[in-house]
Amino acid sequence: MREKEEQFKVAHREALIGVGLFIFNFIWWYGFAYGMGSKKPEEYTYVFGLPAWFFYSCVLGFIVMAILVTVVVKKFFVEIPFEEEPEK
Repeated sequence: MREKEEQFKVAHREALIGVGLFIFNFIWWYGFAYGMGSKKPEEYTYVFGLPAWFFYSCVLGFIVMAILVTVVVKKFFVEIPFEEEPEK
């Protein structure tokens, strides 16, 4: 029973980390997309031929999130066995 409680604690912690990553991603995307993209199209600046708001929100945001998720999974997530061990 103690093992199950520990598994749920780990699962809840990892779920909260996932929600935090989602919120960070949404704020990043929304901030760049609507912050920089709310100008008139004639006033846009461009990065690699894309509007800066699109590049920073979608392209760079994807790269940042891919790196961040990889680091978080490797550092903070732990492997939990799902098989039940027979009682001795």
